[in-house]
Amino acid sequence: MLSTTRSRLSPAVKNVPRHALPNAITAKAAFATVRNAHHSLPEPDEPDASTNDFILSILKADPSMRNTKAFRATFNLRARPTPIPADPLPDSALPPLSTQSNPVTKTNVAPETDLHVAAQILNPVYRRTALVKLQGPFTDRQLDSVSKGLVYLEKLGLVSVIVVELDDWIRGGDGEKVAVTNEVNRVVSALESQGARARPILQSIVRLGPKPLDALLADNELATSGEIPIPEAHTLPHDLNTIRSALRAGEIPVLPPLALDSFCRTVRIHSNDVIGALAKGMGEAGNAPVKPSQGGVDDVDLTPLRLMIINREGGIPSYARSGLPHLLVNLTAEHKHIHDTFHQSWASTNPSALGNLALARTCLEHMPPSSSAIMVSHRSPSSLIGNLITNKPELSSSLPHALLQTNRKLSPATPTILRRGLPIRVVKKVSELDRDRMKALLESSFNRVLDEEAYYKRLEERLDFAIVAGDYAGAAIVTSEGPLSSPHRITYLDKFAVDPKHQGDGTVDFLWVALHDESYGLGLPFSANPNGGKGGEGEGTDLVWRSRSDNPVNKWYFERASGHLRIGKWVMFWCDAEKRLKIEEGRRGFAGLSFSEEWEHGRISHWSKHIDAIPSAWT
Repeated sequence: MLSTTRSRLSPAVKNVPRHALPNAITAKAAFATVRNAHHSLPEPDEPDASTNDFILSILKADPSMRNTKAFRATFNLRARPTPIPADPLPDSALPPLSTQSNPVTKTNVAPETDLHVAAQILNPVYRRTALVKLQGPFTDRQLDSVSKGLVYLEKLGLVSVIVVELDDWIRGGDGEKVAVTNEVNRVVSALESQGARARPILQSIVRLGPKPLDALLADNELATSGEIPIPEAHTLPHDLNTIRSALRAGEIPVLPPLALDSFCRTVRIHSNDVIGALAKGMGEAGNAPVKPSQGGVDDVDLTPLRLMIINREGGIPSYARSGLPHLLVNLTAEHKHIHDTFHQSWASTNPSALGNLALARTCLEHMPPSSSAIMVSHRSPSSLIGNLITNKPELSSSLPHALLQTNRKLSPATPTILRRGLPIRVVKKVSELDRDRMKALLESSFNRVLDEEAYYKRLEERLDFAIVAGDYAGAAIVTSEGPLSSPHRITYLDKFAVDPKHQGDGTVDFLWVALHDESYGLGLPFSANPNGGKGGEGEGTDLVWRSRSDNPVNKWYFERASGHLRIGKWVMFWCDAEKRLKIEEGRRGFAGLSFSEEWEHGRISHWSKHIDAIPSAWT
């Protein structure tokens, strides 16, 4: 069965998979899910619009089972007790058990799979913290909307530690401290109007300058090279007692951007310095898990789980999306590249973007590896819930550009998710690969035993390039298939693997974006992969790969492929080389592309012939 996504009638979406486009069936199914959600949830005594809005925000996050299990593990959610009927029915009266069409092992099935997702995540045992930069000024209505989102997060177990900032503040101006105090009290009032308990903390929590030991690191080679960002302020353990007291009392602490200088004077500093100091100090104070207290309110783990930057401008503009926001940022690999490609015109529309990028990099260095930062406009408070539950962006950054450009979710208000990430490097020679680590990665990812000698012998002849994420946390191996003397070689994705421990942390998207830039996206201005390789220079080639027809990952492949063909037990996927198609599309104007261009005739039969003959890599 042949399927391709290019359409004569709709050239703007030629690379969009048909199943990814909106349709009536999908819309109807989504409506039915929301409409019937109340049958699975405990009904409050007096349901109100706020409760319904909260539940809908959870449903819109659309968490997978893996996302839900990870969320439950983070907050150690209580399992719902199984109700026992007063008069049990005899066994003969019970309906027969239904059999599963796809049986799975017991260890892979969560015990609460029969409960609705929203009902599973509303009962936290451990409460975690988020550092929040509230970057106004906001109108009263905007502040109420933001406050509602933060209150929803508290219900899910994530308690905010808020630092206020106003873009129109003038440092050193008259009445500076009065303005700071007024804004803190205004935020507290907004939170309390949404039903939360909040506490203004008006004294200085942080101290200017790095800690003495941190200052010594300034002479260290790693520190001076920028690998270890050192905050411009710091806290001592007892400085956090006020925050800890508020959290234990069930209150949201709201702080001004104030600090103590060396003369014990209170001075106003930038909120980024306060948040950076809190990220390091709270991370150090909250390393050990905290057990629930015996009182009425559970204790809170001070280690920040999220950094949330809520502003008026949204995420970081991307040159690859014509100024629309980056979706997912790998700070380790992309920090410098984002600086270098930041257009001068964005300095007026997004003046704090690069400063917030640096803040995320500083904070995530002192937060757990699973943590993330989100830069979000006040227009998208519900995105905070989606990010908390799924820990991923609203749209995958590895989706085809045509699909992203036509998606209504992508707008100036779309949030940017930032992860500490991993270094990404392109390898050209088999001798540059760590065979033992690569073997361990492939076997753990595919859960099969690699025929090592035969596989590496094939790579010696066929390797085009490999992309490695971090210390072999993930890899994409691309080979050149077909007769070695043929000018029509096939660029073949031989292996795409991510260590199970890194699935869900963005590594998959980071790898695929780099793969795009080195193969079918090569030559386009937004495909200058900053991690080595061809650097965006050259002509792109069609990328082809195969997957077993019953592979559960195929859904992910369908969303990214230009087309597919079923070949026996295999599904062959391909991504069209984008540069040639864009040039031809621009030349024809409104006429658009044909279903199959002249240079594409016969390519599918050529691919299928050679790809079906590729030997298995497994024993």
